[in-house]
Amino acid sequence: MRFDPNALEDDTDAPTLPPVRAPARPFLWGTAGASALGAVFAAVSTRDFISHLDRQQHSIHCSLMPGGGASLGESGCRTVLMSPYSSVLRTELWGGVPISLLAFAVFAYLVYRSAATALEPRVTRRDAGYLWLATGLPAAMSVIYGLISTQALGAVCQVCLGIYISSTLAFVLAGLAFRGSEPTGGHASPWPMWGRWFAEGVVTVVALVGLYVAFAPKGAKDGQGCGVLAQTADPGHVLVPSPYSRGTSAVMVLDPLCPACRGFDKRLDASGLGARMDMKYVLFPLDASCNWMLTDSLHPGACAVSEAMLCDPNKAQQVLEWAFAHQEELLEGARKGDGPLRAELKMKFPHVQGCLGTNKVKAQLRKSLKWGVANAIPVLTPQLFVGERRMCDEDTDLGLEYTLTTMLNQVEGKR
Repeated sequence: MRFDPNALEDDTDAPTLPPVRAPARPFLWGTAGASALGAVFAAVSTRDFISHLDRQQHSIHCSLMPGGGASLGESGCRTVLMSPYSSVLRTELWGGVPISLLAFAVFAYLVYRSAATALEPRVTRRDAGYLWLATGLPAAMSVIYGLISTQALGAVCQVCLGIYISSTLAFVLAGLAFRGSEPTGGHASPWPMWGRWFAEGVVTVVALVGLYVAFAPKGAKDGQGCGVLAQTADPGHVLVPSPYSRGTSAVMVLDPLCPACRGFDKRLDASGLGARMDMKYVLFPLDASCNWMLTDSLHPGACAVSEAMLCDPNKAQQVLEWAFAHQEELLEGARKGDGPLRAELKMKFPHVQGCLGTNKVKAQLRKSLKWGVANAIPVLTPQLFVGERRMCDEDTDLGLEYTLTTMLNQVEGKR
């Protein structure tokens, strides 16, 4: 089956033909049904996106059954939702405009357009041809986002998969409707009518996006931050270099075995905003074996990895990247004791031998923790200070690009 735009016009003069039930009609209703299913999946995804703008723990739906599979744990849907690909205009709007909202608007329009075409007395190639082309948009975007999900993120979102299936099904059914449609008749060009229908689709999308922008949650502090550094000096030399080494002064408080720190680091890297910062790390392991502020270890083994990073600050990034890449297995192994982890660190990074576990490096790690006490920082990770202002916790995931851009502009504007 091949779409032929020339087939939209023919030499048949049939304006007086009586209304007939075209073979295309069942396929048009099928297109409407597939589009409605896609709209449901997109609505579920949009609802999850909006609920996470407050950075609280919410369940995420991750199932091919719309509204099913809600869970609080890690999943492909959570990975996709928290990625920079889940929304657009992220530096202009807090959290950005979710891609799923755009998908919902397009599917809603396709439901209307499919039903309107099916209710026409005659289903012509002009009408069915436009619908077939229109369903090609979500089908093409499904291919693009499917590749992003599998290749860039390494995750599969079941709700997104539902959208991909729905858009593909709508495209196929619309193509079958075109194949079964009647000749258009006459010599009139289809472009004026197609232009009107396209404008209707644009208005639908713009209207829904406008409503979202008008009522979307806003960042609570508008870039003003949640607290400031009490002491900006570093007499204990606890600040560790990071790959971001130019621009506005910034400090990231992190735990190398903290899943939230790993996620934040990925989002920061994907945002490209790290290039505007001269960032240093402050190690703050949430491990009771070295952190006297804890009674139970949240991330066992974090003290050992932190010591390895402090053994040679110039090679700390190598240790951190390795710890992020093997975080789950390192945490699981360290729950029984960090002896095997320390042995693995010495084997993986020869430069830590003769340093790891010594009183010297332990004293340096205590200085790092005392830096946190001196600055009265909360006992949690990650934390980012831009200039002297601390980024609010709720701004470190979906609102990252907007808030960090605002904070950087404010600091840079003072120079």
